[in-house]
Amino acid sequence: MNALEHGILYRSHTSPGIPSGLAGGMPMHVYKAVRTSRLYEQIVQQIEESIVEGRLKPGDQLLAERELAQQFGVSRTAVREAVKTLSEKGLVESYSGRGTFVTSGKSQSVRHSLDNFLKSGDLQNAGYVSELREILEPEFTALAAIRIEEQQLIMMREALAIMDRSLLQPDAYIEADLDFHLALAEAAGNPLILSLLDSIVGVLREQRLSIFEVTGGPERGQVHHRFILAAIEQRNPAKARKAMRAHMQQIREDSVATATLSSRLRAGNPI
Repeated sequence: MNALEHGILYRSHTSPGIPSGLAGGMPMHVYKAVRTSRLYEQIVQQIEESIVEGRLKPGDQLLAERELAQQFGVSRTAVREAVKTLSEKGLVESYSGRGTFVTSGKSQSVRHSLDNFLKSGDLQNAGYVSELREILEPEFTALAAIRIEEQQLIMMREALAIMDRSLLQPDAYIEADLDFHLALAEAAGNPLILSLLDSIVGVLREQRLSIFEVTGGPERGQVHHRFILAAIEQRNPAKARKAMRAHMQQIREDSVATATLSSRLRAGNPI
């Protein structure tokens, strides 16, 4: 339910089980659309300014992920990464099934994620990421085929359509690609899976840039995305698992091709 208060639109709600002081509403501020490759950093900056300037107060609830994405003019992945960063700064806290709330700003429980390790510069880490995905993604995709809800299916279809339109636009394609895979993780219904995938989003974004260095990389990815979506729509876990395994193999092959190409360029050999 919405209520107009002092000329600002607030979302009224009750939050049973939320710790004392976390039952507020987030004013629906008019944020500026952001248009750079580091979208989430600009989102963080705008929300942080709202907190520092007192427009957002401790206990206020952030809008839902989809609504924030619409206000900022970005993907849900960028919003999710921004919320993760704000949480690491101790500025917000997320509660499963209840939402994200502004804290007092004094929280010292900064979350340390796999992202820090994966950004350490060790070249072997790329292989670790591939192995992790090959273990996790086929299985949670099978779960998603059983548990997915209509809203997550809509998100996958929208992401697929954006990728179709963005085969020559790496930034837009990559954001939609991340949304597609994160929708599957969310649909699996296990918050630990989503949290784990969230923690490596930054690295996944960098890895996806490499597929544009391989001829036909994005197009091959779309073939596999369509097979995955079809299996999910059929609610067929075995077919969904098989489709995701094939996609992981395609990603690995393209990654090897990219690494080989980069090695030749560094050595000064012709392509």
